[in-house]
Amino acid sequence: MASPLLRTLEITVISGEDLRNDRRPIKKNAFVVVRTDSYNSRRTDMDTDGGSCPKWNQKLVVDMSMHAQFITLQVQCKTSLGDKTVGTARIPVSDFVGGYVPESYLHFLSYRLRDHNGERNGIVNISVRVKVPEYASCSRTELGIPLGMGMAWRQRNFGGGIVTGVPVSCNYPVK
Repeated sequence: MASPLLRTLEITVISGEDLRNDRRPIKKNAFVVVRTDSYNSRRTDMDTDGGSCPKWNQKLVVDMSMHAQFITLQVQCKTSLGDKTVGTARIPVSDFVGGYVPESYLHFLSYRLRDHNGERNGIVNISVRVKVPEYASCSRTELGIPLGMGMAWRQRNFGGGIVTGVPVSCNYPVK
């Protein structure tokens, strides 16, 4: 079971556009590192022949603290001197959590990358979905409070295990 202090994100790194290394289009070996904090990060495979417009289309599952404000995407390129950062994007968590859409909504997002000097250096395209724990998702909308036992026990003994009563205070005299 997932920790109540963490959210699990499914981030699909789709593609990049106009990626450059020292103002020259990159030729190959681009990959993306997704970080939610210093302990949680994942990386895509290298696109060996996409050039300055790589396509990864790779789903990464990463945990994120409930209190996180940003996630970081870092596009890197493997060179003969090692891995070089092409550009970075800091993505506000508020772009895909909260608001008027369901938590498990699939967001398609594009972000401008900035190099180490803060200059524009391409675009990265992603999709993000917050994975909702199984116990929190329902196939139908109900008003109720889940009972305290495990889901299988509740369904076996109570036919679904949802309490549908709502306490109401009464301010008139009872006779």
